[in-house]
Amino acid sequence: MDKQFPDAAAALDGLLHDGMTICAGGFGLCGIPERLIDAIVASGVKDLTIASNNAGIDGQGLGKLLRTKQVKKMISSYVGENKEFERQYLAGELEVEFCPQGTLAERMRAGGAGIPGFYTKTGVGTLVAEGKEVKTFDGEDFILELGIRSDLSIIKGWRADASGNLQFRKTARNFNQPAATAGKVCVAEVEEIVPVGSLDPDCIHLPGIYVKRLILGAPYDKQIEFRTVRQREIA
Repeated sequence: MDKQFPDAAAALDGLLHDGMTICAGGFGLCGIPERLIDAIVASGVKDLTIASNNAGIDGQGLGKLLRTKQVKKMISSYVGENKEFERQYLAGELEVEFCPQGTLAERMRAGGAGIPGFYTKTGVGTLVAEGKEVKTFDGEDFILELGIRSDLSIIKGWRADASGNLQFRKTARNFNQPAATAGKVCVAEVEEIVPVGSLDPDCIHLPGIYVKRLILGAPYDKQIEFRTVRQREIA
């Protein structure tokens, strides 16, 4: 089954609505679904709840959706590089549910696996535990975390075949894999689409059963958040 669409807007057609929940892959600007984010910005959909490790940076990645105030709530782990995120949160314009990185990944994985919740020690005795059920196992406290299920997942991959069998490249896998499984519908953008049967089955990171729609997003600029270089020493 060919799952290719001509562009991001076409791939998202009929999937977007106000108040929806979206799981987004990526870590900072690494492995983010840039084309799909741009199409969501252009759609004007609003009051979004987005589960993602962070919210990009100012004006890049999910930061674009913050700038246009289309996001109502973020379920995130690291948000320290986004001034607009900080401004909206402190002004009471943005609801934020902070979630440790490992817990966030597991919540997405659990949601995709049909697991409604799980207990973890991470966050016990901190603000993360406020309002959550606490249970004691072998004399130690654990908090209940709920699996995340979203209306839509948007992810970025490296290479895929036309059926949606997908590979990630190195650390760009990050949250993309668990995010893909957590959505009722997953739309993926990739750098290269190859013929069906050309990928080694043992090297497929995300089976095509999880990917409902697919676009070719290349070419990419592959920006980085901060570039730090060392001055060349004088010989």
